[in-house]
Amino acid sequence: MIKKTDLHSGIFNKLCVISAPSGAGKTSLIKKICANPSIEVCISETTRPPRKGEVDGIDYVYIEKEDFQLRVKNESYVEHALVHGNYYGTLMDSVVQLLKKEIVVILEIDYQGAEIIKRKLPTSRNIFVLPPSLEILEKRLRDRGTDSEQVILERLQNAKIELNQAQHYDYILVNDNFELAEQQLLSYVLDVNMLIEEKIRKEPLIDRGF
Repeated sequence: MIKKTDLHSGIFNKLCVISAPSGAGKTSLIKKICANPSIEVCISETTRPPRKGEVDGIDYVYIEKEDFQLRVKNESYVEHALVHGNYYGTLMDSVVQLLKKEIVVILEIDYQGAEIIKRKLPTSRNIFVLPPSLEILEKRLRDRGTDSEQVILERLQNAKIELNQAQHYDYILVNDNFELAEQQLLSYVLDVNMLIEEKIRKEPLIDRGF
């Protein structure tokens, strides 16, 4: 178990949180950049059932609600949150084990978890992926055909809340052109010392239809 005094350790500058509203293309982008051998995703645990095509231990570790709550009680998670009615959490031990391999570790979590991580681990970095517009986000959600109409509407409503959190992230990118977004995300993830200039990192949240 890592000591609280170690939470400011330089090891965590290789920890990178990536967030986005559902449908923004975050997961697809992460899968692409993880072809780089110096990058790996720390798999989160969740109480939600797997979606079609998802694999236990690769997309998420799927556990029962009772087991999740026991881990919360034991303070095993570095962050956990309730999202769309399901619990998600990241085990601290899993994060540290990967960081000890001297690679960049990605956490694919929502803004609630990102806020917790930044507060607990201030040397970590975070990136927010924006869709080009809410209209395009809605089209992407409908085209993937995995959610009911009620769930889609809920995700769109939550997206408006999530998009307001983008301004608090270290980096912001717009997933309009996938190839360009992939290159940009890779550069941000590997920017361990945050040397990319502020004016480049912070794209203005204007004229985006949000």
